[in-house]
Amino acid sequence: MFFKALLFVSLFFTLSLNAQSEAETIIQKVDKNMRGKSVYMQMRMKIHSLHHTREMQMQTWAKGSKKSFVKTIYPPKDRGITFLSLNNQMWQYVPKIERVIKIPPSMMLQNWMGSDITNDDMVKQSSIVDDYTPKIIKKEGKRVTLELIPHEDAAVVWGKIVSTIDTTHYTNLKDVFYDEDAEVVRTFTYSKIKQFGNYYIPTYWKIEPKDKEGSFTEIFLEDVKYDADISSVYFKKSALKRFSR
Repeated sequence: MFFKALLFVSLFFTLSLNAQSEAETIIQKVDKNMRGKSVYMQMRMKIHSLHHTREMQMQTWAKGSKKSFVKTIYPPKDRGITFLSLNNQMWQYVPKIERVIKIPPSMMLQNWMGSDITNDDMVKQSSIVDDYTPKIIKKEGKRVTLELIPHEDAAVVWGKIVSTIDTTHYTNLKDVFYDEDAEVVRTFTYSKIKQFGNYYIPTYWKIEPKDKEGSFTEIFLEDVKYDADISSVYFKKSALKRFSR
């Protein structure tokens, strides 16, 4: 009887380790698809509220999870506003006041330029690989649903994220973000998956906040280049003014 119990415990432990390893492999492949070694994107954003819709266009350059640069190119009144994220620090340059502003960690979850995404989303500072522990909670053919629980020392405020992933090419289909009280805060849905070189990425994103009925933000990825040779000058504080022009 003792040996049967021991065998059961050993089998359960092995299966748990295998499931954890599978979850980690899936999330690593998803992250690689999003980031590559480096990535340049040109995107269009439409911000919808109950009585108003406005549009923005941006260019972004990123290397890994520690370096990213964003430039606003439309509308004219916002053109040249730039953002730099470097080693978990973030700055913004506003041409109208010719001033560089450091954005403190407490503001990383504030809405970016009046949209339904956050400063953190825009510069991809948080990492689903480094900051969260994944667990498989559902499988349906090629669709896998993961529960992502933040590490105790991670600089994130989400209580958890539930991600639905298509493992055909390891792309996100849906992300649901929860607060520390397990209440839904917002939902991302993704579609129109396209291949760029060796990578697959959804080119349409819809972000719906739970607390703003009738409001949502759409993101359209119009140009994507992976693993290009992005100059290191984009990831220096001097870039904020230099590329604002």
